[in-house]
Amino acid sequence: MAEHKDYYALEEKINRMIDELQGLCNQNGLSNTAAEEVVVTSVFLYKFLSDKYSYNLKKFSEEIGESVEEVSLNNNSELDAFYHYYPTDVVFHSVDTIQSLVNKTTMPGFAAMFDDTLERISNYPENDKFKVSTASGEKEPLFSRVTENIIDKNKRDAFAVAIFGIISESRFDFGDAFDGNFDFYSTIFEYLIKNYNVASGTYAEYFTPQSVSSIIAKILVGMSKVEDNKLYDVLDCAAGSGSLVLHLANELGHGKLGNRARVYAQDVSTKSTRFLRLNMMLNGLTESLDNIVQGNSLTSPSQYNVNHDPSSGYKKFDYVTINPPFKMDFSTTRDEIESNWQDTNRFFAGVPKIPIKKKESMAIYLLFIQNVLWCLKENGKAAIVCPTGFLTAQNGIEKKIRERLIDKNWLKGVVSMPSNIFANTGTNVSVLFIDKGKEASDNKVILIDASKLGEKRKEGKNQRTVLHGNEIKRIINTFIAQKEEDDFSVLVINDKIKERNYSFSAGQYFKIKIEHIEMTEEEFNKKINSYKNEIRDLWSKGRQLEEDINKALAGIKYEN
Repeated sequence: MAEHKDYYALEEKINRMIDELQGLCNQNGLSNTAAEEVVVTSVFLYKFLSDKYSYNLKKFSEEIGESVEEVSLNNNSELDAFYHYYPTDVVFHSVDTIQSLVNKTTMPGFAAMFDDTLERISNYPENDKFKVSTASGEKEPLFSRVTENIIDKNKRDAFAVAIFGIISESRFDFGDAFDGNFDFYSTIFEYLIKNYNVASGTYAEYFTPQSVSSIIAKILVGMSKVEDNKLYDVLDCAAGSGSLVLHLANELGHGKLGNRARVYAQDVSTKSTRFLRLNMMLNGLTESLDNIVQGNSLTSPSQYNVNHDPSSGYKKFDYVTINPPFKMDFSTTRDEIESNWQDTNRFFAGVPKIPIKKKESMAIYLLFIQNVLWCLKENGKAAIVCPTGFLTAQNGIEKKIRERLIDKNWLKGVVSMPSNIFANTGTNVSVLFIDKGKEASDNKVILIDASKLGEKRKEGKNQRTVLHGNEIKRIINTFIAQKEEDDFSVLVINDKIKERNYSFSAGQYFKIKIEHIEMTEEEFNKKINSYKNEIRDLWSKGRQLEEDINKALAGIKYEN
């Protein structure tokens, strides 16, 4: 494993590669286009996979006492053994690697050679498992032909050659990072997609900050006893680029059987789904790639496409985590959602009506909250990011959902985050923590007001609040320990919440502090007389000031 200090140098090199790829796209007219995102992320993934293939092949060759050249011959049976030894990796052949192609950069038609390589890798039968399914059952390829994004065919070869100048092994090798940890890859991934996953109000393209993802993952796992030999089914039905679900999978960690998390994810956005696949591959969750579905989870939930409980008709999950879009126009599917699920109690609190004006303000997050409760196992746990206004809404769907959470004793706690914790939205957010397995005797809810924490920072045109490490730990430890702290956290019994119109706002339950000072009757009367004298003095000064003003006004009138 590389020394920890080396990760910083490697991170700088990777970030520089990303910057140079973006600069190359800018020089070729692709800046701020969908094509730029495809080129940059595809080339990044190709570099990562090529380096991983070479790294593993070298390690395997050393273990069996053969040269890399001998093992890499396609007709060598040892190559089959190599693929058997690394079943979760994307299959490459020696002709597909950067090392092979970089020697052909001076040949005419090099761009087509590179595109053919990407297409060939995608078409290896062994790599079908890395293709993302759509809700209709179609498969999206691992790679597309990237240089064909350059409209001028005469410039494609130079574009491809420049790409290899940036990603060549002489610049840097991902091999130093393959023993790295989750935090390293999550930081790299966030840098890679920061320009391509900006929320614009569209469905499911919100990026959850790592601090929030970490808080959610640690609290969810801290709410239960994780068994070493159990495989947990984890779902995010508006997964975006996967920050939440991957932090949770990482927190669940590894047991005797390997990863403890089997991840299921769905998102309607093709772009977000590509990011999610990339994120999972970077973090070693390739065995869950079959469970990624691109599609609308409200109309076509993916858990109908996987093994499920025959008695219930759908798969349920141990953990569900989600940061859904809050508001958007879903008027075209609104009636379909309502009519198709009337008999399932899936949307028990109702489906928002279509407003006559401003259809984009439809509160779609309310459907996702209900969907999460529907997806959970009887002892399942969930974390849901929602607008803070949901906590106190006086009626409607919001209140019906809160009533269900309290009446069923499913609410474990709520954390209200600082404003601008998301750089791309000014909406104040809170996180609901659900535990369907709460004991009847556990009738308390912890409410945490973390709104005053964090440091304000400017990021581009936006202001973002960044939580410091000690603040993150404070939130996590307070929640897990169910600890009360003045003006920060409070434990409230369910009956008290019912009395307050099912409000989940911590501030409504904080104790009002009244300072008591011990004094004798004589001291009390002296203090009161002192206040009376001060008040009389102020009144006297006020009357004098009024007289002076009136005289001044009279003088002005006389002069005129």
